[in-house]
Amino acid sequence: MSAVLSLSEQSAEAHCTDVVLVGVGSIGRELLTQLSSTKKGVSSKLRVCALVDSTGYVLDTNGLSRRALLALCDHKRQGHPLHESPAGQVADPLNAVAFIAAQLSGKPVLIDATAADTRAMLEIVLERGWDVILANKVPIAGEQALFDRLYATARVGGGEILHEATVGAGLPVIDTLRKLVESGDRVQAIEGCPSGTLGFLFGQLGRGASFSEALRDAIAAGYTEPDPRIDLSGLDVARKALILARIIGFRGDLHAVRTETLVPAELRDVSRDEFLARASELDAPWAARVEAARVRGTVLRYRAKATRRGVRVGLEEVPVTHPLSLLEGTDNQFSFTTARYDANPLVITGPGAGAAVTAAGVFNDLLRVVAERARGVKAPPFRRASEARETAPTPALGSSGW
Repeated sequence: MSAVLSLSEQSAEAHCTDVVLVGVGSIGRELLTQLSSTKKGVSSKLRVCALVDSTGYVLDTNGLSRRALLALCDHKRQGHPLHESPAGQVADPLNAVAFIAAQLSGKPVLIDATAADTRAMLEIVLERGWDVILANKVPIAGEQALFDRLYATARVGGGEILHEATVGAGLPVIDTLRKLVESGDRVQAIEGCPSGTLGFLFGQLGRGASFSEALRDAIAAGYTEPDPRIDLSGLDVARKALILARIIGFRGDLHAVRTETLVPAELRDVSRDEFLARASELDAPWAARVEAARVRGTVLRYRAKATRRGVRVGLEEVPVTHPLSLLEGTDNQFSFTTARYDANPLVITGPGAGAAVTAAGVFNDLLRVVAERARGVKAPPFRRASEARETAPTPALGSSGW
């Protein structure tokens, strides 16, 4: 094969977006499957050059073939680390990404499909001007100072951080909120049920399943975090609520979010395996709580509320006549009360958990990047409400409920 590219090959390569995927778990594998199944017009504009997991990486600067990607997906699905694959190399994720970044030219996109604190890794590529797409909430739901630093790095480097899949999986929650803010609307409050995992769990409890049975079903379906206590503690919902709150102007750390945990004190510090083995201890208390709610004509829902002045998440009893009582399976619901949508809030409802819909949210962000690059334009950096002049008073979180 000639080392010299034809003009058409050079043009095709110049308009191709290189992708580096960090995290090849259920979401990462599903994304690769979706990418491998796309129409030719879309796939010709993308090439996955590297995969990274906690043990190592696989890199092909010319792009991994569809066959290679599917083989690596199968390799990971069987529980094998990337460094044990035929082309795998041993490295920790930070050094792997640093090495890969030095090998790739142009402006690739890094997709973070992990559940780890990857800020140091993201800063490496943001300094190089890469765009970053997150399914991972951790880097943007931590300390305010670190959050600010990450976005400052992106601005200086000329990159963008997209994170639709961090809240609502594939639902257009972040996109809708961005458009409300960018159009000059004043978002006064965001309320709803942002956890498909907990929605599924309480739906199953309401149908008579035991707590331990419902939890096993949620884990088997891939709805929970690797340790389901992250969901049950309210931490996952708190992170989502904080991400939304920051878009509308809230400034504060995760510990500023008032969070009700559903994990008893005696099970918080045990191993994941011990927690799952003892989950049946919670069957009777939850059965009693569900029955008490039923007698009062209510159902249990784990809700969140965010304003520019505060964020709160916790368990509530919702009347059976309330729209939230009608949520099915992993459905999420988000309600935006704004200056324009005041009497009748803007509502988004749909599935909010599972690898397929979460990967779809990531894919949509990736398609947005590809479309912007194809047009030769880049959307201006998103200006959060906290960066704009906001003079109108914002309702505080009421102590009496939601």
